[in-house]
Amino acid sequence: MEPSELRRAVAAGRATASELGLQVGEAVVVHNSDRVALRLLPCDVLARVAPPGHLADSEFEVEVARRLAAVDAPVAELDPRVEPRVFVRDGFAVSLWTYYESLGAEIAPADYADAFRRHHAALRRVDLDAPHFTDRVAAALREVNDRERSPELTDDDRAFLSGTLGGLSAAISGDKAGDQLLHGEPHPGNLLNTRRGPLFVDLATCCRGPVEFDLAHAPEEVAEHYAGADHDLIHRCRALNWALFSAWRWRRADQMPDRARWRGEGLNRVRAALDRCGRD
Repeated sequence: MEPSELRRAVAAGRATASELGLQVGEAVVVHNSDRVALRLLPCDVLARVAPPGHLADSEFEVEVARRLAAVDAPVAELDPRVEPRVFVRDGFAVSLWTYYESLGAEIAPADYADAFRRHHAALRRVDLDAPHFTDRVAAALREVNDRERSPELTDDDRAFLSGTLGGLSAAISGDKAGDQLLHGEPHPGNLLNTRRGPLFVDLATCCRGPVEFDLAHAPEEVAEHYAGADHDLIHRCRALNWALFSAWRWRRADQMPDRARWRGEGLNRVRAALDRCGRD
């Protein structure tokens, strides 16, 4: 978020928690991107604050968290001291979560894979209406193919990204028989190493697709410990994920820190991932 919007988001998070009876003396920004995560002290709650227009996404995330907690999934839980829902303050969507202290150490590939297995098993027990990963691709294509939404993307890179997104999406989604609910973006930043064990966070990205779509977000060594994984499919999914990442960086409205660097780096990562797939 831009500084002025961030200040309003922090104020909305603080005020929401205070009105619910939680003691708030300090707000520490844990993460700042399209939404902000705040650690509120001394009540020690994590407030996730989304800007206006993201209410539906926040409500979806809370519903996913509620259902997964009921089936003992390895996910971060909502704060039990308040009602499990989204609160609206000054146009911002605010949800309150349990704060988990990170142990700091990296999660071993075998433990990462075990968390995946337990998470995917729990997701198979949840009846939830979630988008297919191809819906995310379609949204990215709208950004890439619209010059007003991505005005700084060159014609060559626009054609490259558009062709990559469309081609890989069609190839990966050809057989939907094995599709299931997924986390959607379980990269290392979304798996916390806590005293309770590894816990997935940022559940708003839940979607349907093959488990390889999730595995492609993790370090490559993780898939070696996930029985039955299709490694060729993981390579294709990894290339698609980098294409999606790159597409978001070229949006006029993108607010990711260091966006200029990641625009070029993202395209390089897409090409490198495609080489792994044996594509031109």
